[in-house]
Amino acid sequence: MCFLSPPTSGHSSTTWVKFKMNGFRSCTRPSADTNHSSLPCTFRRWEGKSTWSTWGMQKNSFDSLKRAHCLFPQKIVIIRRSIESSQELKDFDRRCIYVDNQFQAEGSFTALGSMYFIHKTLKNIRQYDFSVKDFKAVPGLNKYVGSLDGVNTVEKEKFPKNFWPDFKWSRKGFMRTRWIIHNQGLDLVNVHLFHDASNLIACNSSPSIYSANRKNALRYVINRISDNCHTPMPFFLFGDFNFRLDTLSLVQHLSTSADVQTVKKDSTNEVQKIICEEKADRQVLLLIEDKLFAYLHQAVFREDNGKGLLKYDKEVTAFHDVVREEEIQFPPSYPYSEEYTKPTQYMNTRCPAWCDRILMSHTAQQFIHTGADGERSVIYDTVGPNVCMGDHKPVFLFFALKTNEH
Repeated sequence: MCFLSPPTSGHSSTTWVKFKMNGFRSCTRPSADTNHSSLPCTFRRWEGKSTWSTWGMQKNSFDSLKRAHCLFPQKIVIIRRSIESSQELKDFDRRCIYVDNQFQAEGSFTALGSMYFIHKTLKNIRQYDFSVKDFKAVPGLNKYVGSLDGVNTVEKEKFPKNFWPDFKWSRKGFMRTRWIIHNQGLDLVNVHLFHDASNLIACNSSPSIYSANRKNALRYVINRISDNCHTPMPFFLFGDFNFRLDTLSLVQHLSTSADVQTVKKDSTNEVQKIICEEKADRQVLLLIEDKLFAYLHQAVFREDNGKGLLKYDKEVTAFHDVVREEEIQFPPSYPYSEEYTKPTQYMNTRCPAWCDRILMSHTAQQFIHTGADGERSVIYDTVGPNVCMGDHKPVFLFFALKTNEH
């Protein structure tokens, strides 16, 4: 989701920005005497897939979506109406809502959604029309729920099937909107990349085949939003990148004091499980199956925010030529327990990882305002660390954004 509102006092030449994944958060209301030559913004992203998890739907099953065809639209309507009627949003008079919920369109369905809310005091905000290749003023309320075909202010694309030939059906893709905020242009791109289908296959190589799939897809997105079809602009990428730790290297690190046993199926000689037992007492230290990653000392992923494991977080480094990221100082954002009494505990389904990220182009990073003392007011963190938020913890980036107005 994205909220645009005026600056707080003392920041008349900057814009406050917050990106947020998989959840909502109310923003601070402006004071009446605020200088509006620039604007504090809050950018946030709502993604349909996180609500599916809450409803207990099978996220990769097209058949389950068909069976839930009555439930899905109603849930979106409830969420949308709840947001629109919120008291915190009463001063946001322009709203742009995009929700791709047309799951019957198997060839184009992404389940992505983006919502933008603009404060009534802000006048110089324009949105790009991809059909006429020009920026236009944002009218009052704009809600688009469905396939989004023919909606000219959003660009949505599902990844080509050859990116993941082994998957029968997927809803991965990206959704882009383009804005001018007080003469500063930027692209906001909601991204959902491929997951690790099997922990065992992820352990086969370093990097894994899944990492290669994500790399190809993300490079595709960056190339698409940087091509000459539309004039390239600074961009922010945010969403569930599904970035995982280098599983093979991590498992080798975690099992240095253990005996490793591989159990195979008799019929196919295919690996069925990996068992790591402590040499001293034969206690099972780590058990890995297709959809099981049970590590005895799970606290290692939370201690010091998992800092000691960041060296295994390698996937984003392949893109340092085009994107940057603020320093990660929070624990892995996935896969948290969905039991409300266990908000800080990880599920034993996957190896915890920093799946949810916010990346920016080099040119976009230059927007981050530096104060007179050289200090950058940046917060990159999770929301609800001690509250059950679903299997993904929402991630946000908050910073002061320079604008081109003086």
